[in-house]
Amino acid sequence: MQTEQQNPRSMQLDQSSTLDVLRIMNEEDQKVALVVQDALPQIAAAVDVIAERMGRGGRLFYVGAGTSGRLGVLDAVECVPTFGTEPEQVQGLIAGGDRAFVRAVEGAEDSREQGALDLKERHLSADDAVVGIAASGRTPYVLGALAYAREVGAANISIACNVPSAVLDAADYPIPLPVGPEALTGSTRLKAGTAQKLALNMLSTATMVKLGKVYGNLMVDVKVTNEKLVHRARRILMQLTGVDEAEAIRLLAATDQHVKTAAVMYHRGVDAAAARDLLAEKGGHLRAVIGSV
Repeated sequence: MQTEQQNPRSMQLDQSSTLDVLRIMNEEDQKVALVVQDALPQIAAAVDVIAERMGRGGRLFYVGAGTSGRLGVLDAVECVPTFGTEPEQVQGLIAGGDRAFVRAVEGAEDSREQGALDLKERHLSADDAVVGIAASGRTPYVLGALAYAREVGAANISIACNVPSAVLDAADYPIPLPVGPEALTGSTRLKAGTAQKLALNMLSTATMVKLGKVYGNLMVDVKVTNEKLVHRARRILMQLTGVDEAEAIRLLAATDQHVKTAAVMYHRGVDAAAARDLLAEKGGHLRAVIGSV
């Protein structure tokens, strides 16, 4: 496996100065974005199928072990405040369960059966999409999940950093990210993890754009859960409408802090209930209701 090979550029890592260690790592990291660039067509195909499944009420599941699983969980939980999704709409499953997020669970990734069972317990259906993530490309837990996804007709996507690999072969929508040997041999939390994170950022963000949760580049479905997001929601609404902060506060108060609804109230001159109805008629796509502003 390429990710387990020694990197000739870092063979003297333990004899290098602090700055040279960092330079080597930084130079290796710069290769990652180019690897992801090469995979853009495959990522785009995955986005389209995920958006299609979620658009009909389906869910997105990230499945992985170790670093790969943690990255999936991280991306999933960020969808709630960023895009206003419900927690069950985008879920991250990690081998060993939630406790494995903060502490390694011995042998958890070695069970194909558990990968399938974790999805079965969540009543995976043909309306859903599954993204299996494995730097090695051979993690049994992920292979079991992908096999079950295919069995029930769910969209099945995979991300792996070794090419070819079983995980890529197991999916209808494979995303190869061959980042090569790590600066620290076998430590796939480095380049492999970075590549996976970039791909997951794209999968979730582009999917949510297609689902109408973004207007321009504004997160108009932001869920206001803390003081920072209170102010962000106000700024977004002010940008969309040109109103001052006091009016933005008033509009958001009338809509349970929902930017989209507040923007429709302003631009269409309707109350909150009517604004919600207009959005529902257009599948939540703000531009379809207010046009370009």
